[in-house]
Amino acid sequence: MWEVDENEDLWGDATAPTSAGGVHSGSRIMTGGLTSEDLEVERSLRPQTLDDYCGQEHIKQSLRILIKAAKDRGESLDHVIFSGPPGLGKTTLAAVVANELGAQIRTTSGPAIERTGDLAAILTNLQPGDVLFIDEIHRLNRSVEEILYPAMEDFALDIVIGKGPAARSIRLDVPRFTLVGATTRSGMLTGPLRDRFGISFRLDYYSVENLAEIVRRSAAILGVSIDRQSALEVASRSRGTPRLANRLLKRVRDYAQVRGNGAIEFAITREALEFFEIDELGLDWMDIRILETLVKTFHGRAVGLTTLASAVGEDPGTLEDVYEPYLLQRGLMIRTPQGRVATPAAFEHLGVEPQG
Repeated sequence: MWEVDENEDLWGDATAPTSAGGVHSGSRIMTGGLTSEDLEVERSLRPQTLDDYCGQEHIKQSLRILIKAAKDRGESLDHVIFSGPPGLGKTTLAAVVANELGAQIRTTSGPAIERTGDLAAILTNLQPGDVLFIDEIHRLNRSVEEILYPAMEDFALDIVIGKGPAARSIRLDVPRFTLVGATTRSGMLTGPLRDRFGISFRLDYYSVENLAEIVRRSAAILGVSIDRQSALEVASRSRGTPRLANRLLKRVRDYAQVRGNGAIEFAITREALEFFEIDELGLDWMDIRILETLVKTFHGRAVGLTTLASAVGEDPGTLEDVYEPYLLQRGLMIRTPQGRVATPAAFEHLGVEPQG
């Protein structure tokens, strides 16, 4: 049960912060987080059906079966949760699910639903069979989350209107709907919320071949020609993330337009990626600066997070949450009780001989 003032505004709004920028080429290119420049282009590049969606084959096949079974029975699809790092296509898959169901999709985000009345307004305005997509669902307010439980299970809202002796309780039925949630931090989901999702998928990083296919498809939509070798080159430096692949494709397209003849060929692709300081492993200038600090400044010794952040001129929290994950994933650095340590692979990548 939750209380709502009769005069309460039922609608809320929120905006998402943008990523931190660098000094070399404006805002950082190699971040999976959604930036303002991605919004317009991603809408045009996003696939609309499972046939158009590249990669995540197991998830695609599972969704085909589940969606067809639900449609054959004339029922709503079970609630679905997508988890995984940013930029892998969770929002895109939510729209694809709605399209495959032939349903309308209503999109919002966890931080945007600040009050229980916001959620009530959204749920009561849904039509039967609609898909409600909540991005970053792990950031839902706890009081709002508790209202979501009966809506997901019983498709009903229990409302207390007014306060004190004049308060009265009513129960509102909401249309049967499918909730699709997306989260980059599944560990922050509460147990009761996680258990109410009948379908759960975790998205993995994409192979170079799948990313190259995405790059070629995006290039065709953008109206620019690209050869297979160039698509593979862009894909190999995209950290397994479609969002980064599309972002690099746009950078290479712009470079080819100004410095070349407009077509994306292998030589111009290598030249463009070198110009934007993206190396063969997908490391940008800040990643290289962190590794050089560990390897050359501290000679491979363990370095505390605060010391390392001061040395590279970055906030410790940003260093830990934004830059370190990919360096750890590629085995270029490790965390020890004594601090951060560069691995032999980091020395090899920088062409530096380890001491001792």
